[in-house]
Amino acid sequence: MTGQLLRTPLTDLVGIKHPVVQTGMGWVAGPRLVSATANAGGLGILASATMTLGELEKAVIEVRSRTTAPYGVNLLADAADAVDRCRLLIDHGVKVASFALAPKPELIAMLKEHGIVVIPSIGAPKHAKKVASWGADAVMVQGGEGGGHTGAVPTTLLLPSVVDAVDIPVIGAGGFFDGRGLAAALSYGAAGIGMGTRFLLTADSAVPQAVKELYLSYGLDGTVVTDKVDGMPHRMLRTELVEELEEASFARRLLPTVRRTLEFKKASGLTWRQLAADGKAMKHAQGRSLAQLALAANTPTMLRAGLVEGDTDAGVLASGQVVGVLDDLPSCEELIERVVTEAVSALRRAASYATPSPH
Repeated sequence: MTGQLLRTPLTDLVGIKHPVVQTGMGWVAGPRLVSATANAGGLGILASATMTLGELEKAVIEVRSRTTAPYGVNLLADAADAVDRCRLLIDHGVKVASFALAPKPELIAMLKEHGIVVIPSIGAPKHAKKVASWGADAVMVQGGEGGGHTGAVPTTLLLPSVVDAVDIPVIGAGGFFDGRGLAAALSYGAAGIGMGTRFLLTADSAVPQAVKELYLSYGLDGTVVTDKVDGMPHRMLRTELVEELEEASFARRLLPTVRRTLEFKKASGLTWRQLAADGKAMKHAQGRSLAQLALAANTPTMLRAGLVEGDTDAGVLASGQVVGVLDDLPSCEELIERVVTEAVSALRRAASYATPSPH
């Protein structure tokens, strides 16, 4: 295994060897992928939004049985049981808590009191300033090239603006897949990079092989950003199902939405009261309409169908634009070693262009 070639504020903060983060992708970032990333020296993030509290505890125990390296868990800050999930992380000695939405100051304080590193994902410099003032240890910022829920601003503009806005480590995500990207992010002032699609397409990912091969068949125009799945901009593969959803009316999508809501309730074990509480919190935090919240019921089961069950006719497949330049399925160890060694070469090459100081 490659020794530490790059030391950044992120590697120091978390205690990892390489400034490479595997993002918390729902249905993808399970114990196998997270532990493989951790054992390779990166930061693996376990996705918990699609798990019940009991399932999360089992997953955390499994990760620890597979690795002694630091790893993290991604949480929904507005979930009805967010506090219970944070307590679980504390009880099991998880190193990092990442959040898809900004956690409340009280939640940040609770985690930091027990030595847990808090890393929210943010989409704008003003949001980075807010969570930094609340005590967040670092932030992850994803540009529009990224998969899943995403914004419109590209990483090349968003990342430097966030780096300039805060004094805590910034992790760049959206469009990264190799060492040149890591070198570029470090040159912008970031402390590391997060990658989702690139880790989904590894030998250690539990996504069905046929689905991985489908991803690899797409070109640079193979993704689309749509709000027809859950009412929010969501980048995914441009499959026949997604094309159909793009053309369908809301009324036509309503019945499947209701059916998937019932499926998600059964799979999650949540009560109607808990679902309503989560929905109310989402509406307040994200400003979604009731129609958008109804559409949001699509997401968990449709993603599961594609990414877990391999049913691409009934499921959707979240993906970043980098899918169009990927053509292999390395192990996490091979991937991270490749990325950091390429990054060092790229940084040395760039440094060679600087002329000697006259003084």
